[in-house]
This record gives sequence, structure tokens and C-alpha cells, in this order.
Amino acid sequence: MVKRTSFEGDSCPVARSLEAIGDWWSLLIIREALLGLRRFGEFQSKLGMAKNILAVRLRSLVDHGILATAPASDGSAYQEYVLTPKGRGTFPILVALRQWSEAFDDRPEEIATILVDREKGRPVKKLELRAEDGRLLSQTDTTLKLRPAPRRRSAG
Repeated sequence: MVKRTSFEGDSCPVARSLEAIGDWWSLLIIREALLGLRRFGEFQSKLGMAKNILAVRLRSLVDHGILATAPASDGSAYQEYVLTPKGRGTFPILVALRQWSEAFDDRPEEIATILVDREKGRPVKKLELRAEDGRLLSQTDTTLKLRPAPRRRSAG
């Protein structure tokens, strides 16, 4: 098996993110964790993944601080996988992927669910990128610039 390139030390934040969550199984595991799944068997049953692949992905998500293990909530000897704050921070990423698919999928009528506001039952608005002053931004309204070097403390 060919070892894939690691993006862990890459200076690009997109590449660094892909190091942690960039394969489809990991994103689907996170999706299911956001929907409330916590146990290995639940993930395996829902996703139909081979157990060895699931074990590797869960270990990686724990190693990257996206999931943590905890004693089973029912007091049994099992462990559960729980989202960390870093893991819960992936929610907007999954919403963006969902909304992109809803907009550009060749067969949107086959998408089985819609994301709704739990309180009102209404569809969630499309995610928007806004400037600090509230202006709506598109790709042509943004650019990249180098991050300023950290200031050194003077000795003394």
C-alpha cells in the first residue's frame, strides 16, 4: 500500500484540516457523531464499514482531538466516542458540504433529508461569508496575505 503524503506540517490551513478530517469515512463518522451515535457497533452498523477501517478512523479522530473516548453512559464495560469541542466545530463544515451538494448535485430529488431549525421547523439559511463590517463576500472579494510574524519579547 502506498503511504499518502502527510499535510500535518503544511503551512496551508486547508491542507492541515484535511490531515485530520480529509477522508470520506472520517467525515461520515463525524456526521453520525453529530447525530448522536457514540458506540463502535452503532457506527459500524449505520455506515456499513469494515471493522478494521472503522477502528483506524476512530483512532485517528481521537488522536487528532476530534473525538474522545469515555466510559459507556449506561455503566457497561464498553467505551463510547464523544465529540470534543474541536469535533463539534466541524458542524459548519458538514453544513457547507450538505448545502453545496443540495445546490449542485445532479439528482437533488434523491437527497432524503433537509436541514431545519429544530425550534421553528424551517429550512436553515445558506451559509454566508461576511466581512467584519457585515458585507457579503464572494471568492473575488477575498485574497490571501502573509500572517504577520509574531512579535519578539525584549529581554530585560
